[in-house]
Amino acid sequence: MSKFDKQSTSIHRHLRGKLSIVSKLPVQSREDLSVAYTPGVAGPCQLIAADPEEANELTIKRNTVGVVSDGSAVLGLGNIGALAAIPVMEGKALLFKQFADIDAWPICLDTQDSQEVIETVRRIAPVFGGINLEDISAPRCFEIEESLQDLGIPVFHDDQHGTAIVLLAALINACRVVGKPLEQLKVVINGAGAAGTAIAKLLRCISTDSSVCVPVADVIVCDSKGAIHADRKDLVQYKKNILEFSNRDNSQGSLRDVLAGSDVFIGVSKGGLLTKEDIATMADDAVVFAMANPTPEIMPDEAKAGGAAIVGTGRSDFPNQVNNLLAFPGIFRGALDARATRITPKMKMAAAQALADSLPNPSANMILPEPLDRTVAPIVAAAVSAAWRE
Repeated sequence: MSKFDKQSTSIHRHLRGKLSIVSKLPVQSREDLSVAYTPGVAGPCQLIAADPEEANELTIKRNTVGVVSDGSAVLGLGNIGALAAIPVMEGKALLFKQFADIDAWPICLDTQDSQEVIETVRRIAPVFGGINLEDISAPRCFEIEESLQDLGIPVFHDDQHGTAIVLLAALINACRVVGKPLEQLKVVINGAGAAGTAIAKLLRCISTDSSVCVPVADVIVCDSKGAIHADRKDLVQYKKNILEFSNRDNSQGSLRDVLAGSDVFIGVSKGGLLTKEDIATMADDAVVFAMANPTPEIMPDEAKAGGAAIVGTGRSDFPNQVNNLLAFPGIFRGALDARATRITPKMKMAAAQALADSLPNPSANMILPEPLDRTVAPIVAAAVSAAWRE
């Protein structure tokens, strides 16, 4: 166990979890009881029955998010199941409250059957203003999220889109620092799961209005066997789908082969894959986002030694942490405030641009705000609300 593992375990044991419910209404008399519960509660119930929209004004629904996981892809721990996932989902709910004043609750489902997850979320949706899907393995996460877009409330898989939004903001500012146009970038992504696929789609402006999105020149996505290309015979369907928006020249070979000459490396895979010699084959002023945790695909000092101009990781002990905390509180705050029924591609782009612009003078060692910067969520929220209302 690391130092932080031990500290976290001790705190969880002492507190018995990180969340509690706090009443907004004191019950100190019989009259209080009659207002909070029966018979008075019949009044709001009848209003909601007559007009379901009243639930947004008379209940917790408008400011409540369900953090839903099946425990199949938890952080760097893998498939540890619903029970073991509870501390992570509690943490996510805590961050919703701390950074966006959203009441969120962990919901860990004891099933990894996609249809059962979909059906369960449908049945519990009435009490929530939004659903944050979390730590659900690919490709099931794609099917689950897509199947729930008709709920009438935002359903957002943060491992996909939160990561992609923060990464895009980081790349926008990295381009400002090194002086390269976004639309000329050749990008290599290692990792074809939820995050890698969503990043590739966002960088290529898939399903996004071209007036608010500038696509990079090309993205090559790699898995453990190298570049995903049209001549591979071992691709499952969701990896075949990636070819609809990537690898325009059908480049083939290993990660190292396709990395040569590229402008940007994005790692959402596993640690220790690259060396400084690999980075040296990239284009001048290369940008490296090595986001595997706890060990990046390449350590920052080695990437810099290989010639990288900007290096980011998923870790808080290095500069340029690419952290979803910069995105999801503001995205849900904006969506809830606007009474949005879904998170649209335009809202994702607005969030990324607002996050990038929230740092007026980016530098090589600071291309994103600090994750604990509490001014960020309101900026992102305002942009997301405006994008929905437009």
